[in-house]
Amino acid sequence: MKIIKPVLLTLWRIWFYVLLGVPIIVLSPVLIITILSPKTYPQFFLLARLWARIILFGMGFCTKITREQEMEKGKSYMLVANHTSMADIMLMLLVSRNPFVFVGKKELAKIPIFGFFYKRTSILVDRNNSKSRFEVFQRAQKRLNEGLSICIFPEGGVPDDESIVLDEFKDGAFRLAIEHQIPIVPMVFPDNKKRFSYTFLSGSPGVMRARVLPFISTDGLTLDDKKELKDKTRQVIYANLVKLLKK
Repeated sequence: MKIIKPVLLTLWRIWFYVLLGVPIIVLSPVLIITILSPKTYPQFFLLARLWARIILFGMGFCTKITREQEMEKGKSYMLVANHTSMADIMLMLLVSRNPFVFVGKKELAKIPIFGFFYKRTSILVDRNNSKSRFEVFQRAQKRLNEGLSICIFPEGGVPDDESIVLDEFKDGAFRLAIEHQIPIVPMVFPDNKKRFSYTFLSGSPGVMRARVLPFISTDGLTLDDKKELKDKTRQVIYANLVKLLKK
């Protein structure tokens, strides 16, 4: 009987990658058309949200999204959340109705099928390369000027130690938000580590909550305020994360 659970978890994990790839293959003719021009990116984003919904539903995750403040249509924001799972990408796509682009690690571009579109629609960063980090700011500024929002998981990656509730934040998201005077949208994903962590033989179907917290204004801030803004955002996310983890 002990072998049944690992076998089922393995099949469930394989099913995730099937769900990740098959919709992309089916939709690929339309997806390719929508990534050819910045003008059609909003259409690509709608398809990406559909793809995310298919994956989360197909994995048995029931999403519950609570919004303490709503994003205005046509306005740019800096979206930030805790990062513990591959499912964070899909949940973020469902949470935000405003089109945005991810800033993420270049390693994800190596995933078959998914990586083809990921590297053409996201801003990839090599965190070990200072030139790459500088280019991220240039590309992010371009996307913000096009009226899009940006999503950055400010921990800079998923901690290897799963006992860490919330890792320290990097500066990038807060520097960009200040430079463009756009609001920070802090979010909390309390269930993703439990539901679908990076530990292969773990997880289970169930409720996957997301809470959008009150926005943090950057109006009038300068880069001298970057650390204070970063610390304030982390404190807000940490406090709400701890609270929700107890429920």
